[in-house]
Amino acid sequence: MRFAAAGSSNSNTSHALRDLQEKLHAQLDGQLPDLLFLFVTPHHAMEPGFGQSGTQPLPARVLVGCTAESVAAGNHEYENGPAMAAWAAVLPGCDIEPFHIKFERTPDGLLATGAPSGVEGAVTPQAAFLLGDPFSCAVDSMLAHFGEEFSGMPVLGGMASGASAPGENRLYLNDAEFDHGGVGVVIRGPVSIRTVVSQGCRPIGQPLVVTKSSRNVLQELGGKPALEQLNSIYRASSAEDQLLIQRKLHIGLAMSEYKEQFQRGDFLISNVIGADRDQGAIAVGNLVRTGQTVQFHVRDADTADEDLRSMLAQTLESGNAAGGLLFSCNGRGTRMFPAPHHDASTIQSVAGEIPLAGFFAQGELGPVAGRNYIHGFTASVALFGPG
Repeated sequence: MRFAAAGSSNSNTSHALRDLQEKLHAQLDGQLPDLLFLFVTPHHAMEPGFGQSGTQPLPARVLVGCTAESVAAGNHEYENGPAMAAWAAVLPGCDIEPFHIKFERTPDGLLATGAPSGVEGAVTPQAAFLLGDPFSCAVDSMLAHFGEEFSGMPVLGGMASGASAPGENRLYLNDAEFDHGGVGVVIRGPVSIRTVVSQGCRPIGQPLVVTKSSRNVLQELGGKPALEQLNSIYRASSAEDQLLIQRKLHIGLAMSEYKEQFQRGDFLISNVIGADRDQGAIAVGNLVRTGQTVQFHVRDADTADEDLRSMLAQTLESGNAAGGLLFSCNGRGTRMFPAPHHDASTIQSVAGEIPLAGFFAQGELGPVAGRNYIHGFTASVALFGPG
């Protein structure tokens, strides 16, 4: 089992591909990788025929990739200008099932074809990776499909971020190129794939029980209007936290009610998207239910840094990693942190200088408390090692 990663900021597409090929070839001692991920900025993706012929310098049994606003390789994040990043793995004894999911509207609703399905008696998958076009991939329904077909299997990846309009993103699967749907792989066999989903928030106030709600609207918390509870927390907060509440407020939805104390990883973090002062209600980005425990959260650079380091260290207690894939929000990087290369360099400093690559996504995929979600402002990491 071997892993390799490489990045290039060469603006010439053929030269950049050659850079990646030479670096990967050297790290793998010339072995043909079983799996290769390729992430490219739009500058390179617009080369005619890039998906069909441009990837030939990067031979692999399965190649999967997408366009991205920014990419990462090693301890470097390429946030500005043209760039490519590649990650390759030699996985003896593993089965890698590639897929392309496409969607079409029918009189009966949205129809998805091409999604992998569980087979009775087949080896249980270690993980799936999904790269989707945010304009045409119904990601929530896909995560529900994976949950039904492969119970408990983590799904990681992200939504391509290299476009501002439908049809501009590119998804790559072997020598094929798509501008819609989703591509990915299901991995089975003797490989360990551990997940780290760092949502980068810290709680404020105390956990509260939802006593009245409607779909994604919190109407009452602890028997009082939700906005009244938030105002009480605001008045009791420091000036620093009051500023974060005004600008970067989130809500944590407890994933289990059967806990006396809630800690990091016990909440699914959701955006606060609006409030109704007359009704005292707060709207959030996920469905909520009466009886659920919630807690307000805030996000800042220091919290996001501490959260990622802590979760990596906790996961690595069970053993070292040999390679890693990073799917970071395009709202992170220098948009969140005061210095560049934060997520990539943090992973390298905690996990060691492992072969690491990834991209900045328009929505990141990863499990929280055993269930897969699409996130925002999150770093979703897959750590590979021997099975």
